[in-house]
Amino acid sequence: QEDESEEEPKLKYERLSNGVTEILQKDAASCMTVHEKFLALGTHYGKVYLLDVQGNITQKFDVSPVKINQISLDESGEHMGVCSEDGKVQVFGLYSAEEFHETFDCPIKIVAVHPHFVRSHFKQFVTGGKKLLLYERGWMNRWKPSVLHEGEGNIRNVKWRGHLIAWANNMGVKILDMISKQRITNVPRDDISLRPDMYPCSLCWKDNLTLIIGWGNSVKICSVKERHASEMRDLPNRYVEIVFQFDTEFYISGLAPLCDQLVILSYVKEISEKTEVECCARPRLDIVQPLPESCEEISSDALTVRGFQENECRDYHLEYSEGESLFYIISPRDVVVAKERDQDDHIDWLLEKKKYEEALMAAEISQKTIKKHKILDIGLAYINHLVEKGEYDLAARKCQKILGKNTELWEFEVYKFKEIGQLKAISRYLPRRDPVLKPLIYEMVLHEFLESDYEGFATLIKEWPGDLYNNTIIVQAVVDHLKKDPQNRTLLRTLAELYTYDQRYGRALEIYLTLRHKDVFQLIHKHNLFSSIRDKIVLLMDFDSEKAVDMLLDNEDKISIDRVVEELENRPELQHVYLHKLFKRDHHKGQRYHEKQISLYAEYDRPNLLPFLRDSTHCPLEKALEICQQRNFVEETVYLLSRMGNSRSALKMIMEELQDVDKAIEFAKEQDDGELWEDLILYSIDKPPFITGLLNNIGTHVDPILLIHRIKEGMEIPNLRDSLVKILQDYNLQILLREGCKKILVADSLSLLKKMHRTQMKGVLVDEENICESCLSPILPSDASKSFNVVVFHCRHMFHKECLPVSNTVSPVQFCNICSAKHRGPGSAILEMKK
Repeated sequence: QEDESEEEPKLKYERLSNGVTEILQKDAASCMTVHEKFLALGTHYGKVYLLDVQGNITQKFDVSPVKINQISLDESGEHMGVCSEDGKVQVFGLYSAEEFHETFDCPIKIVAVHPHFVRSHFKQFVTGGKKLLLYERGWMNRWKPSVLHEGEGNIRNVKWRGHLIAWANNMGVKILDMISKQRITNVPRDDISLRPDMYPCSLCWKDNLTLIIGWGNSVKICSVKERHASEMRDLPNRYVEIVFQFDTEFYISGLAPLCDQLVILSYVKEISEKTEVECCARPRLDIVQPLPESCEEISSDALTVRGFQENECRDYHLEYSEGESLFYIISPRDVVVAKERDQDDHIDWLLEKKKYEEALMAAEISQKTIKKHKILDIGLAYINHLVEKGEYDLAARKCQKILGKNTELWEFEVYKFKEIGQLKAISRYLPRRDPVLKPLIYEMVLHEFLESDYEGFATLIKEWPGDLYNNTIIVQAVVDHLKKDPQNRTLLRTLAELYTYDQRYGRALEIYLTLRHKDVFQLIHKHNLFSSIRDKIVLLMDFDSEKAVDMLLDNEDKISIDRVVEELENRPELQHVYLHKLFKRDHHKGQRYHEKQISLYAEYDRPNLLPFLRDSTHCPLEKALEICQQRNFVEETVYLLSRMGNSRSALKMIMEELQDVDKAIEFAKEQDDGELWEDLILYSIDKPPFITGLLNNIGTHVDPILLIHRIKEGMEIPNLRDSLVKILQDYNLQILLREGCKKILVADSLSLLKKMHRTQMKGVLVDEENICESCLSPILPSDASKSFNVVVFHCRHMFHKECLPVSNTVSPVQFCNICSAKHRGPGSAILEMKK
C-alpha cells in the first residue's frame, strides 16, 4: 500500500497465494471470474483453473494452447463458458456431461452464458468476436446461432444480467432487451483517440437495472427505465438514462459497486525522476462517491503488484464477489484480494496509530463480533502507553475500568507503579470492595504517603475501610513518626481515627479532646463513651459548650445532673450555661439548684434573671430579693416585692427609682387594687408629667374625677386639653360598647326564643314501636278504628291518657312523671292526640 496516512483505509489487501503462486511462476493470468463458492482463473497458456477462496487448485482444464480471453459462469456456478485467442469457444457443465464446442476463424474475446443457464429454457450464451452471436439450444438439442449485432468492430466486453445484455465495441456501449429482442440504447465512448484494444471498456451491473460503464477516464452510471405507454409509438418499451457521469484522474481498468459507492481500479503512468521518461506506476484502487456531475474520493490506495512496471491498462482486471464485498485485482503476475475492513482491522489501525482510547471503545461496542482482539489486552496496552507518556493519573484512573475485579492484574499494576515511584497516583483508584487486594498492597501505599505526605495519608485513612490493612502495623508506624513530631495535628487526628477503627475509643477520645476536634461528640454518641467523659466535662464544655450541654442533657441517665454540676463547681460560668439549659427544658428537674441559679443569673446572665424568677416555683423569694437589692436590680426587685404581696413598696420603687409613669400604671392595672391607684394618684399629684400620663391611661380603670378634683389651682399640666378630650372619648366609647352589647343580647334572646317556639311546635312521630312509659304496652291500639287518647310530652315520653294520674283541678297542666322525678325541669306542655 501507499505510505501511511492519518485517514483510516477502507479496504485491506492480501495476495492470493497457495496454488495461484505456483501457477503464476510458470504462466501468466489473462482473466478471472469470481463465484461465491470458487474462483476460475484463465492463463496465457490456455489453462483454466478452478480455485477455492484461499487460492488452492481444485480442478484444471486444458482448453487451448493460447491465451484464454474470457471465462463466464452462470449464477448457480454449475456451467462455464470459455473462449480463447485461437477462436475456440466451449460451454460445459462442471457437474454434468453437457458440453458445446465451436471454433471460429477469428479470436473470440468474449463469452457470456445466460445467468440462469441451469434452467432448460434458458440454455443461451453469447460470443463476441467481429459479431455478437447468440446461441440458443433448440429442438433435438441443437444449438442455433443468431446475430445480435455486427459492423462496428470487435466486441470488447459483454455483461449479461437478468434479461439485459450490455456489450461494448469500438463505437460505444449497447444494451439489448432479451424479452423484446430490441436494442434500447447506444452510449458512445467519449475519448475516441484511445485505442479500444489497449484501453478496453469496463462494464458491470450494480443491479438488474443499473449499468456502470468505465472507458478511458470517463465513468457513466446508467439506469434502465420503463417507457410510459403514451410515449411508446415505434420506440422500445424501455430506455436508458445516465444518472451520474464524471471523469477520473487515471485510466480505468475495472469497476465494481460497493453499496452506493464505486470501486475503481485505475492504470497509472508517471514521469520517472531518474530518466524523465513516462513509465508504468503502481495501479490504484479508489473508492468514490458518485455525484451528478462529479465524484467525491472516499479512499485511494496504490497497489504493489508483481511486474507492475511492465503492465498495460488492458492487463488489469477487477472482479468482485457481491455477497462478501471481496474485490480481486488480476494482473499477469499477481492476484490481489481487497476486503472491506472489519472491526478487528479498525482496532488494528487504531492501535497502530496509538489511539488506544478509541480502540478500547470500539472493542467494547463490538465485543461479540471481534475475533482477533481482547478488551483486556487493549486496555493493558493503553495503560502501558499512558505510563510511558507520563500520564500517571490517567493511567491509574483507567485501571478501574480495565482491570475490573482481576486482583492479580491489580497487584501487578500496583507493583509496576511502585517501580516508577508513582504509588500515590494509583492510590485513589485502588479497589476497596469487590475485589479487595492483599493487605500488603494497601500498607505499601500508606507507608509511601506516611513518608512524604501526611495530609494524603490522613485522607486515605479516612476514606479506606479499616479492614483493608493491618491496623496495628499502621498505628505503630504513625506512633514512630509522632516521636519525631509530637505536636503534628494531622498525625494525631489520624492516629485517633486508627484507634477508633481498632475500637480503642478511650485513646481516640483523649486525642480528639486534646485537638478540640469536631468529631468528639459524634465519637461519644456512636460508641457510647459517656463513662469515659465523666472527668472530662470541663474540657468538653470549653470546646463547645452548646453541643456539650445538649449531649449531657440528652443522656442524663448516663451522666447525672448532680455529677455535671459537681464537675463544673470551679467553673461557675459553665455551670450557669448547663443549669440554664436544664431549666429551659424542664422547670422542675434542677429545682435543688434554683437558689444557686439566682446568683449565677445575676452574675452571668442578667437578661434571663427576671424570666427565671417568673417561671421558677422553687426559687426562695427572700434570697432572690436580697441578691437583687444588693445589686440594685430594680425590675427584678419590683417583681419580687409584688410576688411577695408588697405591692405598695413595689409601686413606690417604680415611681422613685424608675420614674416611669407608664410602668407604674401598667403595674397598677395588673394588681387591680384601689389602694394602689390611690397611692399612684397621691404620688403623681405634684408632678405635672405624671398627671398627664394618668389622665391618658386611667380612664378605663378609675374614675378620672378622683384625679381631676385633686389637681391644685394654677398647676400647669402639659397637654391637658388632649388628655381631657381622650377621657371623654374613652367614656363615649364605653357607652357605645354597652349599647352595642345590649342590642346583641336582645337580638340573641329573641332569636333563641323563636327557635324554641319552632322546635316545640314541630310534630312528634308516634308509631307501633313506641310504648306507654307507664304500662309498657304499645302506645297505639291494635284496632286503629277505635278512638284513643295519647299524651306526648316534649321530652318524647308517651303515655296513654288513662295511665296518667288525675291532674290537679287547680292547675290543669300535667308534667311528665319520669322527668319530674329526675328534676330535669319542665316536661310541661301536653300534646293530646285523638283518633
